[in-house]
Amino acid sequence: MTFRRKLLVIFAITVFVSVATVAVIVSILARRAFEKADDERTAALVAQFQHEFSRRGEEIAARVTAIASSDAAVRIAYAFSRGDKDYAPFLGEARTIADNQQLDFLEFVDGQGTIISSAQWPAKFGYLDSSLPVTQLPQNAFLKKEDLPDGEALGLFSIRQVDAGGNNTGESHIYVAGGRRLDKEFISGLELPAGMRAMFYENFKGGFSPQSLIDPSGTPRDPQKIADFVQQVLEQKQESTALIHWTSNPAEDETLHAIPLRGLDNQIAGLLLVGSSRRQYVELRQQIRSATLFAGGAGLLLAILLSGWAAARVTRPVEQLAQAAREVALGNWDTRVTVNSSGEIAELADSFNHMTHELLEQRENLVRAERIAAWKELARRLAHELKNPLFPLQLTVENLVRAKQQTPQEFDEIFHESSTTLLAEIANLKAIISRFSEFSRMPQPRFHPLQINDLVRDAVKLVQAQMQGPDRPTIECTMQLADTGEIGGDSELLHRVLSNLVLNAMDAMPQGGRLTLLTHAQENGVSVEVQDTGMGLTPEECERLFTPYYTSKGHGTGLGLAIVQSIVTDHGGSVSVHSERERGTTFTVVLPRNLDKLQPGVEERSGEGRNEEQV
Repeated sequence: MTFRRKLLVIFAITVFVSVATVAVIVSILARRAFEKADDERTAALVAQFQHEFSRRGEEIAARVTAIASSDAAVRIAYAFSRGDKDYAPFLGEARTIADNQQLDFLEFVDGQGTIISSAQWPAKFGYLDSSLPVTQLPQNAFLKKEDLPDGEALGLFSIRQVDAGGNNTGESHIYVAGGRRLDKEFISGLELPAGMRAMFYENFKGGFSPQSLIDPSGTPRDPQKIADFVQQVLEQKQESTALIHWTSNPAEDETLHAIPLRGLDNQIAGLLLVGSSRRQYVELRQQIRSATLFAGGAGLLLAILLSGWAAARVTRPVEQLAQAAREVALGNWDTRVTVNSSGEIAELADSFNHMTHELLEQRENLVRAERIAAWKELARRLAHELKNPLFPLQLTVENLVRAKQQTPQEFDEIFHESSTTLLAEIANLKAIISRFSEFSRMPQPRFHPLQINDLVRDAVKLVQAQMQGPDRPTIECTMQLADTGEIGGDSELLHRVLSNLVLNAMDAMPQGGRLTLLTHAQENGVSVEVQDTGMGLTPEECERLFTPYYTSKGHGTGLGLAIVQSIVTDHGGSVSVHSERERGTTFTVVLPRNLDKLQPGVEERSGEGRNEEQV
């Protein structure tokens, strides 16, 4: 991914996270504010209902008290105190008084609760109304279910004793119970804030009944939606709140708060249901989302512009630096970068230019140092190698000088022996010079199709007699040759590589051991492993093993493995060593197939299958 795209992604993610975080925070705060306002409005409405409930209760109590002290009530009480149980004269008294006092319910009952006269159901005279608390009169108004000819109704009642001047005592007491219905008119009198409504549920039956739900606005919408909630409140007998989904449109949702209303027996007589519309909150949330999308789109556009501007200011100099770094990697050490910007990029460019200048100087110094070190090493090795044959030459010449002073016969004998020594040491000097000269002018490989397994077999055949000679411990050789296929290479140079590695492995096992040669086919080449069971090498020796003129043996010039590495490198391959003390050493040569370097018209030969050979 380019730096430009990374900047775009970073800016886009930053804008998205910022806008999303703000949107979430605003949504949470809006929801909390709405819920708080909703709770406050619900509490205010409930307080208003309770106030209206208390006010109407006091009004009803005052009217019932006035009725209890009226002449009509005293007359009824006086008649019953004389033992007159005739209800007929008072059949319509309750209805007339109720109309005058604007009461929906009014009954005169005796001390046992028997109805003397009823405004709401005149035919009930003589019946016992056990729901009236005539034995212990409540001071305040109370809720009570009232039976009517056409059904049931819930009313707010007050009951008072009729004072007949002390003439009636005991069971001859007369009581007045009057009240008003809790209906649509009662709830409509409440002042409702915008977006809120109040409903009333009359708890007459055990389960939920849609007919018991009173909604001043008209017929309730799909009452079954709140059936479970109403039933839950009736069972738990405590205030509760629920979110009601009237339709699939979230704007139609409503938060419903239920307040139980209890009668004298502490049973729930009804529920006050306060509904609060969530339309304002849903619309506000949609506005927040729209604003978020708009801000996100604007932020994304700004991110694109900023990333383009930043990329123009940053990526172009960075790309120039990257190109310059690639040039340096290719060997162009005098590369320079010209940056017109300022700040950290300019400092980076200056540092890069300073670095390449320092690297160029250090490379020149290193090359000079390597040349000096190479000449010193070459001089040391030549001096070491030439020192041994020069000393016998000096002794031989000195012997000839001394023999000149002897008799001719003795001189002839010494001359013959000395000339033989001189020729041998001169040949040794020529061999030493030839080895050093050979390393300095290694030939370039000539690529021809070949089988690496054939070269392995040839290298083993050349040393087979040495591995099983009578004058040295036996070395067992095993070849595990895979189907490697054909590769391109110089058979003479690669034969030299394998022979050198095999001879090194044999030198590492002076007490005998096991030599193993393995070939493997790779995806783009082949590999050859030469393993011995000798004493092994230290990590330090492994690091210096391919350095020219370095040897871990007591003899040799130290050029063998350096020549191996040079040949393998010229073929585009690599050579490595792995060794453990007391467990042996493994040399691994990896060669590419180099089929593209073969001369045109040369046919490839098929490889052979893997086999194992014992020599």
